[in-house]
Amino acid sequence: MKLYDSEIKLMEIIWANEPVSAKQISLIADKEIGWNKNTTYTVIKKVIDKGYVKREEPGFICTALIKKEEAQKSEAKGLLDKLFHGSKKALFSALLEDEKLSDAEIDELRELINKR
Repeated sequence: MKLYDSEIKLMEIIWANEPVSAKQISLIADKEIGWNKNTTYTVIKKVIDKGYVKREEPGFICTALIKKEEAQKSEAKGLLDKLFHGSKKALFSALLEDEKLSDAEIDELRELINKR
C-alpha cells in the first residue's frame, strides 16, 4: 500500500465522513486544504484506481476500502524501512532524542513494549 501526501489528505476526509459524496469531499477539501474541485476529483480517481476507495451511484458516494489503521501501519513501515533500515530502535531514538516525556508517557511506552 502506497499513499502519497495528497491521497492521505483525501483519505482523512473520507474516513472522517464516510460514506460521503465526491461533491461533499470537494467542499471539505476546498475549506480545509484549499483544493479546487478538479484537484479533488483527480485525487479521488487515483485512490479509486488503486482500490482504496469504492465509488457507488447514485451520487458518486465514496467509501474507504482500507482502514485508517492499515494505512498508518503501512506508512510507518515504509518510513522505518526507508530512513532507518528497518531498525525500530533507531526510529525511536530519533523520535525521543529531543522529546521531553512525562513519567506517565514513559510508563505507557514501557507497557506497550512489554505487551510485545
